[in-house]
Amino acid sequence: MIDIEIDDRQVRQALQRIQRRISDISPVMRDIGELLAERAKQRFATSTGPDGQQWAPNAPATIAAWLAAYGGNFKKRGGLTKQGAARAASKKPLVGESRALSTTIYYQAGGDSVTIGSPMVYAAIHQFGGQAGRGRRVTIPPRPFLPITASGQWLGDADRAAVLDIIGDALRGALDGRA
Repeated sequence: MIDIEIDDRQVRQALQRIQRRISDISPVMRDIGELLAERAKQRFATSTGPDGQQWAPNAPATIAAWLAAYGGNFKKRGGLTKQGAARAASKKPLVGESRALSTTIYYQAGGDSVTIGSPMVYAAIHQFGGQAGRGRRVTIPPRPFLPITASGQWLGDADRAAVLDIIGDALRGALDGRA
């Protein structure tokens, strides 16, 4: 009779590492939160949504109100000065002087989830669009900066793929003994 003995210590150790990784995925959740928050902040610089679509431009009334808040934008007889024209041309959607929305993208990672968003009360209307203002007479076009639709679906493929890469890297690290 022939006896064959298999030393499966490495296999068992790899499975134990994966099990430990799966039982505490909070580091993965932090990585995902960090990634999505950074990508959301970058969208304000490019005025591009997670699906690759350019955001709708500012309405003329938005630009006029923004210019009115600063001196030196209008000529005495009407029209824009060079400075005013340059300021109007450089006005990006959702980016004001304070950059409040673009600088308040936060995430909270838990043991098995991550929440991302902004505490700004107007964040949702800019993400999803809708009626706003007195009497809800102003239509705000959606300018998504987070990779999610109002129904909870992924918006675009790049963020979802990046999240899956983080998860895959974590599992490969656990299998390879890096975690």
